[in-house]
Amino acid sequence: MKISLPPKKQFPAPALLYEMMRSFSALADTLNLSQAVEELGSTRQTVRRHIGHLEETMGHKLFDVQQRRYTLTDQGARALAPARTLLDQGSVWLQGNFQDVEGMLRVSFEGDTGWVFHQQQLPLSRIWSGDSELLREALKAWTQSEGMLENKEMLHVRPYILAYRDIADSWICVEVGEKSFYSNWYGWAEARSSVGRDLNQFPGGEQFMSLATAPFTDVSESHGVRLDQIVSKMRLSADGPLQYIAFDRLLLGVKMPDGSPAIISVVDRAKEILITDLDKDLLDQVPDKARVDFVREG
Repeated sequence: MKISLPPKKQFPAPALLYEMMRSFSALADTLNLSQAVEELGSTRQTVRRHIGHLEETMGHKLFDVQQRRYTLTDQGARALAPARTLLDQGSVWLQGNFQDVEGMLRVSFEGDTGWVFHQQQLPLSRIWSGDSELLREALKAWTQSEGMLENKEMLHVRPYILAYRDIADSWICVEVGEKSFYSNWYGWAEARSSVGRDLNQFPGGEQFMSLATAPFTDVSESHGVRLDQIVSKMRLSADGPLQYIAFDRLLLGVKMPDGSPAIISVVDRAKEILITDLDKDLLDQVPDKARVDFVREG
């Protein structure tokens, strides 16, 4: 027997929703009304009104308040990350740097210093239709290993990966394969020294950083896979010139031996520029060493 549930009442989004989410995010970060007001350049009355309107519309409390001390409710804690993402997306979108291309998300940044970064999501079917044997083997190994990093099915791709873990809201590199794209670009000594470094370091600012690292969050939360193409400029040394680099990156959610989550990044040189509106001849400017020489042994 089919049971019909009464439809949930729908409310139109208020015109000040962006400001309301800013108030919610600031208060959630500080848990102190005075600090949130100072950070926002607002008033106590305005922040309280924003939170009250959100709670009324959403149908649940976002904060508990005891003796003027704020704590997030369970619903508030679950709402915080999406609110931050929407705020970051809005800021980057307003700059014209966040787009939807046939259902695939693209973020772009071109700074005054010459640094550029373009990232566009690609359909996973591109792995099978493309020319990268490494990406195909990595996806097969991930499937056959059931997402376990230490499984024997991962052995032949392990030297080509980078592994990351989410530590205190930062993506920390915990492993660099000696044959990886990163090692070829920087050299093994420099690449090995990157273990322990924070991935969340982009010149484009915090909002852009949030979108640029969003694929890691997506894969971590879904324990799934994602394919992106990235075109950027990087230095071979601290004082070296910026040089174009173009690669396809497959992110895979894996588990460590103790069952804790991690992400592996498998990168291969782009065979063609697939990012919308970018010059297809950019590949001619990418140094030859920006590649992976994958050989399937056995």
